[in-house]
Amino acid sequence: MDLRIMKTKKNLYESLLYLMKEQVFETIKVADICQKAMINRSTFYAHFEDKYALLNSLILDLKEGLKEELEKNHKITNSKEYYLECLSLLLNHLEEHHDMYFPLILNNRNGIAMDMIYETVKEDIMGRMQMEHHSDFLPPSFIAHFYLGAILQVGIEWMQTKRYTKEQMLSYLDKLIPDNLNS
Repeated sequence: MDLRIMKTKKNLYESLLYLMKEQVFETIKVADICQKAMINRSTFYAHFEDKYALLNSLILDLKEGLKEELEKNHKITNSKEYYLECLSLLLNHLEEHHDMYFPLILNNRNGIAMDMIYETVKEDIMGRMQMEHHSDFLPPSFIAHFYLGAILQVGIEWMQTKRYTKEQMLSYLDKLIPDNLNS
């Protein structure tokens, strides 16, 4: 991709996120984004159809980054270790991209961003569950959805409050997850 296009896209993302820290997405106008980004509206429309397309592009870029982060977790063979590492990777990703997630999720309660995180982690977990051999004790999809809900809620709670360190949260989760999910 052309460096100018990448810079413009990054500038528009940053401008949108800055505005979302101060107001809800629905009240933001393309003119506001352009003014903050110090670009003409024609430049904005050369890259995006509207503010929703800009938001969608931002979320897709975050999704790709999260998928890449979660791919680091495929060398672990134990289910418990997998879920602990999954949470660790999610927390690292949320922390690394805090400036993007904070206005999307916490200030705006953006369901699209939450859905993206949910679907991305679910795809990773379901892919993992299909690779493992399971007994008839519990259906893999039930296990996946159970731990997915826990991982996401813990991740969002951590992002909102920072009440616990990442290490404390992983320690707590280590105590909650049984050693063998397959029996």
